Amino acid sequence: MHLGHIYLVREALKKYNELVIVVGSAQYSHTLRNPFTAGERIEMIHRTMISMGFDNVLIIPIEDIHRHSLWVTHVLTFIPSIQGVFANEPTTRRLFIEHGIDVHSVKLYRRGIYCASAIRERMISEKRWEHLVPEEVARVIKEIDGVKRLREIAGNDSRFSDVNSRPDAEIQ
Repeated sequence: MHLGHIYLVREALKKYNELVIVVGSAQYSHTLRNPFTAGERIEMIHRTMISMGFDNVLIIPIEDIHRHSLWVTHVLTFIPSIQGVFANEPTTRRLFIEHGIDVHSVKLYRRGIYCASAIRERMISEKRWEHLVPEEVARVIKEIDGVKRLREIAGNDSRFSDVNSRPDAEIQ
C-alpha cells in the first residue's frame, strides 16, 4: 500500500460509509510482483487504516482463479454485499459491469510517483522509498526485513542482477 492507495481510500469513503479492500493474488508471495505474503499485506493495510482512524474498512484476501468467466462470482463469495466497486483496470471494470455492479473510477493520484512496481524497484536499488508509503507500511516492511527479502528475490532475476552495484543518484 502506497500513498496513492490512501488517496483512493479517502475518495471511496466519500461515496460509501464502508469499504472492503480486496488483497488480490493472495496465494502469491516471495516474487518480484508480490514479495509479501497475504498476511503481511493485510497487516500493512490494517495498521495503516487504524492509524488513520478508518474503522469502517474490511480487508479480505482473495486468491486468483485465472478464469474471467467465474472471477466476479468468486470474489463475491468472499466479501459482504457491496453497492459498488472502484476499479480502473479495464478487464476488472468490464467483468463487474457485466455482473450488474456499479463500477467507479478514481483518478490515479500522482501515478508517476506512487506506483508499487516503482517503489519495489527503489527498494531493490537502495534508493529512498519510505516517503512513498504510509508510515505503518514502512514499519511492517522493516519488521519483516522485507527490503532484504525483495533484494534476494531480485538477485535471482536477470533484470536486476547488477542493480545493487549501480551508483545511481538519489531521486526525490
